[in-house]
Amino acid sequence: MGYVSAVPLPRTEEPSSARAGRRSVAVALLLGALGAAVVLLASGRTWAHGTAGVGGGALPLTADGRAVTGVPAALAIVGLAALVAVFAVRGKGRLLVAALLALSGLGAALAAVAGAFDREALDAAAARTTADTAATVAGITHTAWPYVTATGAVLILAAGLLALRFGRAWPAMGGRYERAGGPRGGRPAVVDPERPEDLWKALDRGEDPTR
Repeated sequence: MGYVSAVPLPRTEEPSSARAGRRSVAVALLLGALGAAVVLLASGRTWAHGTAGVGGGALPLTADGRAVTGVPAALAIVGLAALVAVFAVRGKGRLLVAALLALSGLGAALAAVAGAFDREALDAAAARTTADTAATVAGITHTAWPYVTATGAVLILAAGLLALRFGRAWPAMGGRYERAGGPRGGRPAVVDPERPEDLWKALDRGEDPTR
């Protein structure tokens, strides 16, 4: 008596490029959103301390990151907008937006590091406080917040690099609405005049149900 051996069917595995693309979307969104949040939070913290001489005494002064430079916060907002816009465009437009995202992170990081050694904001605060345009600040110390800001900016940069590398495989928003009110293939759907739901669906698509 013969028998039939069971031959296992080959498993259809998802292409590695598709898996990498899906993972990169989640990672890029996480890095971009987290980085922008860190930049916006850290740029509002105190970056520098100092003292200004007033009436024979010393007046303590502080300067937050936005007084030192508004560039990191502004570029973080640009980066957030670019992160959303990446999914709204395709082709070369997506690459351009991804490049803007990466450059936003790079620019914010460089501005934050440069601001870590700034003293102009404290000098300006001393001039305002003492009403003496020649007043300067002594005993300047800087905090770690500029470097925290730069770290957040690097996360935005990483999100942009991921978008440049894997962005072509990412989905786009609004794909289901690209065909203006019609079924696939451009052929009008069949409308049964005896079914009210078909009439309403035709009206929603912008069709004349009486035709």
